Formats: sequence, C-alpha cells, structure tokens
Amino acid sequence: MRVIVALGGNAVLRRGQQPDADVQIGNVRAAARTLARLAHRHELVITHGNGPQVGLLALQSAADPGLTRPYPFDTLGAQTQGMIGYWMQQALQNALPGRQVIAMVTQTLVTAVDPAFDAPAKFVGQVYEREQAEKLAAEYGWTVEQDGPHWRRVVPSPAPRRIVETRLIHKLIREGVIVICAGGGGIPVVRDERGRLAGVEAVVDKDLTAAVLAEALECDAFLSLTDVPRVLRGFGTPHQTEIAHTTPHELRALDFPAGSMGPKVEAACRFVETTGDMAAIGKLDEAERILEGAAGTIVTPNGRWPLTSTL
Repeated sequence: MRVIVALGGNAVLRRGQQPDADVQIGNVRAAARTLARLAHRHELVITHGNGPQVGLLALQSAADPGLTRPYPFDTLGAQTQGMIGYWMQQALQNALPGRQVIAMVTQTLVTAVDPAFDAPAKFVGQVYEREQAEKLAAEYGWTVEQDGPHWRRVVPSPAPRRIVETRLIHKLIREGVIVICAGGGGIPVVRDERGRLAGVEAVVDKDLTAAVLAEALECDAFLSLTDVPRVLRGFGTPHQTEIAHTTPHELRALDFPAGSMGPKVEAACRFVETTGDMAAIGKLDEAERILEGAAGTIVTPNGRWPLTSTL
C-alpha cells in the first residue's frame, strides 16, 4: 500500500519537554524506528508538525535586536521543515540502510482571500500562563487564546489547496524513495496576478495538508499519528468512550476541539469521502496495528476494515 503518515508535533516535542535539540532528536529517532517498520512493507510519505518549533523561532526572531523586523512565518516554516526534515531523514537512513530517503522543503498553495486571515485560530509555540501570554501579546503584537489550562499564540491557518511540488513527490515515490515533505503543513504561498509565488504570514494545518497530498498522490491509507490511542466520543465528560471503527458521517455528527482533534478528524473525513479509502487516527507506536485494524480509530466509507466493496 501507499501510505501517508502525518506525525503530530508530539513526535518531535512532547508537551512539557524542554525544547532543546537533544530531546527533539531523541524523539525523532524513536518515531523513525516505528516508521521504518512500516517502510519495509509499504510505500511511505511522511509529514510532520512544527508548532512548538515555529513558535519558538518566532519568539527568538521577535526578540533579536540584530533584525530590523522578525522573520515572517513562511520563512520560519521553511527553517523548521529543514531542521526537522534533516533529523527525520538521517534517523530513517540509519534505521533503513540502503534505502533512499529525502526531506523536501515544500510549499502549500493557499488563496489570499481565505477568511482565516481575518480570524487567527491555529496554535503555535509554547504554552504560557495567562499573565505571561498577555504580556507577550502586548509586547510583540500577538493574538493569544486559551488552549486547555494554558494560553498560546494563534496565527491564521488558511485551507491548503495543493502542494506545489506534488508532481516531483509522485516521481520520487515511483522510484522507491521515502519522502518527508509538507512539514508543518508546508510553507504557505499564494499566486499573484502573474502566476508568481509569494509566501504569506500563516501556518497551514499539517493534517489537512496531508489529506490534500494523500489524495493527489493516490495513497491507499492516511494515518494521523499522535499521542492518543483513539478518538473519544464525549471527550472530557464522564461518559467518554473510544471509537474503534467509524464513518465520516458518524464523525461529523460529533464535536471535537478545534485546536487539536478537530483538524485530524476533518482531514480523515475529507480523505475518506473523496477517495473511498481508509484513514485512521491513533498512537505512533501502534502504527502497524492500526493498518491491521487492531488499534486506533479506523475511518472508512462503511465503517469496516479491511474494506469491503461499497459499490
């Protein structure tokens, strides 16, 4: 099967960890060991989150007295794609001697009139107590919102339309290359009236980008891997229950947090509705069992896996 994996930001930096390089590299190596097992049996495309990293770089950039203005978010996205992509590429090369692995800096096309530019909602960076978050917002002109018990910066998150380098990615997959791409949702770009590309100040949701890419690459399965074993019905209530097998129709009837599980569910639903194939949400270290249908939340047109005909 051709499988696209969208790694949650926790695969690189888990909540509460210090954002130093050694910690993040250790997490990436652990993730690579799991992904290597998938690569033995499947064609693999990997995307990853970058929220903590891009937020940290934005803070450093804003505080750097040597800069006339902070680096824009498209540039910060490119920096984190290169950094995390390099860690992942090297870890997979070491785990899979002889296999070709490439980390690509990729651009994600969005539209300049997306309403998200007027309503920042995507969480990036570290978590803060409310007082500290409001102080940083006043100092740097940020928008901050509550994220669970903490507060974080939010930025615009326009909908992904297409990954600019899709044809090149497709060619590499056909050559047997493991491709790491669209990190952090890809670098958000728009086309001007002459068709030229230009970066914009935004962050594209990595799960929605992965779903768009998975459809374009004709993937057979889309895995959104995070730190929770399954999607929960009634999350945060005394009656919450795990969802093992479901359909897009059933998931769309439920409510999920907009800043965390919501985009993962939306991406899974879109992929299944468009392709008729399988999407799943679950824990990174259970990826193999998820593809077997023994773990995670499996989303298919008819709620069954392996798929039976819906025609």
